[in-house]
Amino acid sequence: MATDRDHEMLMRRALDLAREAGERGEVPVGCVIARGDEILAEASNRREADRDPTGHAEILAIRMACARIGSWRLEGTVLVVSCEPCPMCAGAIVQARVPLVVYGCDDPKGGGVRSRYGIGVDGALNHRYELVSGVLADESASLLRVFFSRLR
Repeated sequence: MATDRDHEMLMRRALDLAREAGERGEVPVGCVIARGDEILAEASNRREADRDPTGHAEILAIRMACARIGSWRLEGTVLVVSCEPCPMCAGAIVQARVPLVVYGCDDPKGGGVRSRYGIGVDGALNHRYELVSGVLADESASLLRVFFSRLR
């Protein structure tokens, strides 16, 4: 099982991906999916570039990881994302059978796993995942604050 140190290392990579997304004009969110010491996939938001409302970092990373291992089940993996997953992404994480989700900052307006909804952790669905929140949260929140302040 991944350690706090592993979570932080993977989150630093997710934050690098988030920064790159912000530089491209995308909401700065990055995601990494790993199994053991192997990174299966990494992605950042691409909604604007792809003109696709499902172009969230988590969805893209899930697609890549599934293609890489040849299965829709991502058992034995950890999904690390810089910001709390939205309801759409939380649902995809459930469907992909990811057992552990690690995220940076909460999303009080649209968080799908803790802040607004408990998708994947409340026991109502056929699959639940363990949740670790707050990993490098200040850095993640700062990226989002700076990005949105530039838009206003």
